[in-house]
Formats: sequence, structure tokens, C-alpha cells
Amino acid sequence: MFTGIIRAVGEVVALQFMGSAAVLRIDGGKLDFSQASIGDSIAVNGVCLTVTRQENNIFDADVSQETLSRTVLGRLQPGDRVNLEPALTLKDGLGGHLTSGHCDGVGTVVERKPVAGSVGFSIHAPANLVKYIAEKGSICVDGVSLTVNEVKGSLFMVNIIPHTLEATTLNEYHSEREVNLEVDLLARYLESLLRGDSVATTRPRLGESLLTRHNFSK
Repeated sequence: MFTGIIRAVGEVVALQFMGSAAVLRIDGGKLDFSQASIGDSIAVNGVCLTVTRQENNIFDADVSQETLSRTVLGRLQPGDRVNLEPALTLKDGLGGHLTSGHCDGVGTVVERKPVAGSVGFSIHAPANLVKYIAEKGSICVDGVSLTVNEVKGSLFMVNIIPHTLEATTLNEYHSEREVNLEVDLLARYLESLLRGDSVATTRPRLGESLLTRHNFSK
């Protein structure tokens, strides 16, 4: 588990494809590796990866075909900067929101604009993820825990404060930038809970009729 609070910005050293999978090598920068060991989990741009090799601040991680298909990790180039977060421990504070590092899909930055000393982003989400995104809810964008300020169809808007711009890679983002998205865990589990036993058969959509049956409609 992770929190969406970025601990360091690293840099891609290499991405080597091996058939339908790949090995990603990253310079962890200021990330603390004093307690790190092989098998640890690190979120790279919001994607949970397992450390398979580590020397000083350089680590390798395998990237599966499934991960490549659901994220933009396969399009990284040497020199690209990435957001890094080690896995949550029981002594850590929960400063963002609980995330799994299992990204749901890829979004695209549509607009970037200044907003009273901060920066506002409009991001297009895939159609299958829109239903999980709610105003004032949480979403993880390239590993960063953010609050959704507004939702308009397939677009959602977030506001990035100066500290977050400085501590992450978000300040580099402009229109057409593709980003990894992980929707709120609670939204996904709520949908599964409301479906109940029917999930094993018909898997109905989370719509007005389903919400009415469970007394969630107005």
C-alpha cells in the first residue's frame, strides 16, 4: 500500500524490453535506501514495482506485460524523471489517501493554467474510469494523491499547490502528457459491494437502478 505522498524524484537510467515484459532501471535520487532490500515495493509514477536488484541508489524492477498495457511506463526514456514512493509502513502517517499502486488506466492532460498561485490541470480520463471519479474525492495521478475539484463528463480538474509542483514531476506536465491513473479504492469496492452476489453472473453496471435498490438514490 502507498499514500500518494511522493518521497523523492528519480531518473530513468534504462528500460530494456525482454519479449512482452521489460526491466526498468532507476536512479532513486534522494530516496532513502538505508533500510531497502531485494523484494521491497516502490511506486514508480504510481505503479507498484518490486525491487529485483539494488546497488547504492540504483535499482531494477521487472515490468510485466499487464503493467505495460495499463500504464505509460513502457514509454519512459533514459533521463525521464519519475515520482517515487516506498511502500507504507505501520509507523508512517497517512498524509494522502490509501493507494495500491495498481493503476487502472492512462489519462491525458488537456489543459494547464495558473490558478491563484497554484496550477490547475484538466485531465481526460478513460470512459471506463469516469464513474469512479467524484468531485472532492481522491485520485492518484502518476503516484501523486490529489483532490478532484470538478468533474465535467470525461474531464476532471485538480489544483496543484507550489510545494507539490516542486516535490514531484507535475511541474513538467503540459497538454497531451499521458499520466497513470488510479481511482479511489473505496469507489471500486463500493461498486463490488453493491453488486453483491450478482457479480458472479451478470455484473450489472453501477447505475440508477442499482443505486435505487440499495437506497442510494434521491
